[in-house]
Amino acid sequence: AALPGPAPADWAQAPLDPAVRAVLVGFDEHFSYAKLCQALRYLLRGGPDCLLVGTNRDHRLPLEGGTAIPGTGCLVKAVETAAQREAFIVGKPNRYMFDCVASEFDIDPARTIMVGDRLDTDILMGNSCGLTTLLTLTGVTTLDEVKGHQESDCAARQSLVPDYYVDSIADLLPALGD
Repeated sequence: AALPGPAPADWAQAPLDPAVRAVLVGFDEHFSYAKLCQALRYLLRGGPDCLLVGTNRDHRLPLEGGTAIPGTGCLVKAVETAAQREAFIVGKPNRYMFDCVASEFDIDPARTIMVGDRLDTDILMGNSCGLTTLLTLTGVTTLDEVKGHQESDCAARQSLVPDYYVDSIADLLPALGD
């Protein structure tokens, strides 16, 4: 989306699709001020009846070598700030995604494992859904962080503790061959 004209008054007058009833914020490497303006205009036009949905709140995406790039949570926060309202998050750690899958398939939480590399998304969702959780240490989480949460008396921190951990998902390959 491009800004329709040189001035803010032009941006606020561009036509909007009357069929739009929701704004979805997901990963977008082409996120722009123009898209932010458009999202806000749809949300203002529709008021509370126009849904604001975010895919996740990941603030960073880790890359090899210890570096990172901004995550989708940064984009969600930009739209939330402009709209002055909170998005409904459909991805981890919200259990919405798990509930959708469980409603379509016969899933026994006691026989299901959530594998992930983040405590605040993967492990929190698994624990809140009653799944066994397995942390891989190939992402942003360190074993020291896990130990800190494990030793805490805080229930919120305890909910971030996985049942198991492995250094890498590759550590599971021998078990999958059995």
